[in-house]
Amino acid sequence: MVQDEERSVEQLDREADIAADYLEGLLDIADYEGDIEMGVRNGRPMVQIVADDDTDIKHLIGRNGEVVDALQQLCRLAVQQETGERSHLIVDVDGFLKRKRQILRDMALDAVDDVRETGEPVDLKPMNSFERKIIHDVVRDEGLRSRSHGEEPKRYVTIYLKRTDVDDEELEDDDEYIVED
Repeated sequence: MVQDEERSVEQLDREADIAADYLEGLLDIADYEGDIEMGVRNGRPMVQIVADDDTDIKHLIGRNGEVVDALQQLCRLAVQQETGERSHLIVDVDGFLKRKRQILRDMALDAVDDVRETGEPVDLKPMNSFERKIIHDVVRDEGLRSRSHGEEPKRYVTIYLKRTDVDDEELEDDDEYIVED
């Protein structure tokens, strides 16, 4: 299957099933109690680990979500090994991603306010691609522009005022104002 082709709900459910089985095995090995919830959201398979024990859950989230990111990568590899296809599977632990999205949204809105007040670009701290995507989406929705700079793992987002016609003439050949990540 070509990467850009839209996958059917059955295919997405299968990816979630494969990931859920993989995560259940990992939880058994680590001797963690947790329930696995699966579904499809926004055209992507989603698997969430929910546990009653706050101690175990904190270990599955990790510092700044590092363990969640690692679990997601492992699950994507397990899905790819079984299906032969790359997956855009999302793994969440106890609603961590929802909380993270809100924090990033608030950060982006604060930066947008600063840019509007001063007219000057604002650089944010280095972020992973998931975090940068959320920032870019919020900035675009607010009518401003953003661009990622730097190399991983120190890639960061700069937020700019929307370009005017005068800016367009002055910055015609300047690629600094590309809005893509």
